[in-house]
Amino acid sequence: MTLSKTVYIALGSNKGNKLAFLQAAVNAVFERIGAVNRISKVYETPALGFEGDAFYNACIKVETRLKPKTLLKVLKQIEKDLGRKTKKSDNYESREIDLDILFYDDVVFEGKTLIIPHPALHKRRFVLEPLSDIAKDFEHYQLHKTIANLLECCEDTSVIKPINIWLKNPKKTFAFSSYNFIAIEGNIGAGKTSLATMIAQDFNAKLILERFADNPFLPKFYREPERYAFTLEMSFLADRYQQISDDLSQLDLFKDFMVSDYDVHKSLVFSKVTLPEDEFRLYRKLFYQVYKDIARPDLYVYLYQNTERLQANIKKRGRTYEKQIQDSYLEKINSGYLDFLKSQTDLNIKIIDISDRDFVKNREDYLWLLKEINR
Repeated sequence: MTLSKTVYIALGSNKGNKLAFLQAAVNAVFERIGAVNRISKVYETPALGFEGDAFYNACIKVETRLKPKTLLKVLKQIEKDLGRKTKKSDNYESREIDLDILFYDDVVFEGKTLIIPHPALHKRRFVLEPLSDIAKDFEHYQLHKTIANLLECCEDTSVIKPINIWLKNPKKTFAFSSYNFIAIEGNIGAGKTSLATMIAQDFNAKLILERFADNPFLPKFYREPERYAFTLEMSFLADRYQQISDDLSQLDLFKDFMVSDYDVHKSLVFSKVTLPEDEFRLYRKLFYQVYKDIARPDLYVYLYQNTERLQANIKKRGRTYEKQIQDSYLEKINSGYLDFLKSQTDLNIKIIDISDRDFVKNREDYLWLLKEINR
C-alpha cells in the first residue's frame, strides 16, 4: 500500500461568498484528496497584479496518496466544480477559488503546468503568513530556510490581516480519538493492515502491526498443516503476548489513540480451526492463563469480505506460502470469527461487509468505511 505524503496547499478567493468558497474547497480536498491535518487562520489580502476585491487566503496541510500530477488534476477539477472559469488570458483576474500546491513532501518536480516547490511562494506574503501558522519550522528544501525565516525576510510589503473566523476541519466529524484502543480484525486478505495503517496516518494514532511475517513456522504450516499447527499457534501465542503487552504499556504522548491490525483473541479463532479438539482445549487453557490481564480494545472492527475477494487480495500481495490457501480454509476461519464474536457480549463490535468496496484505491469507499465505523 502506498504511504501518504504530506502536502501544503494554498487557498484563495476574492469573488462571491469568499468564506463559503474556502470552506467548500477544504471539504472537497478532504473528500477527494486526503486527510486535512491542519488549517491556518483566514487572512484578508489585497488583490495582487490587478484591480479587484480583497482576497481571503488560507493554507492547509494534507496527507495524500495521490501522485503530484494526479493531485494537480484533482485540484483543478475542484476549482471547476466550485465555479471557477477557464482563464481567457495570462493576466491576473478575480476568481471564486484558487488552489496551489506549495510543497509535496520533499519532492522537487518540474513540468509544463506544475513546479514543486511553488516557485513564487517565498515572494508572497499572502502565502507565507497563513503557511507560517501551520508550518513555521518547515524548511524550504531548495532555499534552506524555514517558513518563519522566509516570512521575516520577504520583500512583499502588502498589508495582510487575519479575520476572526475559522474554517472547519471535516476530519473532526470522525470521533476516533474518543477511543483509547481500536482493533481492526478480519480474515486473511481482508485489508486489516491497510485500514489500520491508513487510520493511523490520517488520525494521528499509534500503529500496532502484527509481526506474522517473521514467524518461521507459517510457511511450514501451509505446507504441512497437521504437523505444524500446534507449534505455529504456540509461537503466535507467545509473540502476540510480547508485542501487544509492550505496545499497550508504552504510551505515546504525541498520539491520540492506538490502532492495531489484530486482536490477541484471533489466536482462539485460528487454533479452533487448525487444532484437534484435545489440543485446542489445552491451547485455550494456556491462552487464558497468558492473556488474563491484557486490555481489550474499546472498539473491535471486523472487516468481512467474501471468499472470492479474499483470494484476489491474497493473490495480489504475492506471498509464496499463501498460494496454497484453500477456499474451504478461509470459510472456516470466517465462520470461526463470527462464532467467536457472537459470544463476546461485553465487547463493542462492528461487523462491516466490504466485499463490494475497495477502500485502498477508492477514497469514496474509504470515507464510507470510516462513517460506518463511526456510525
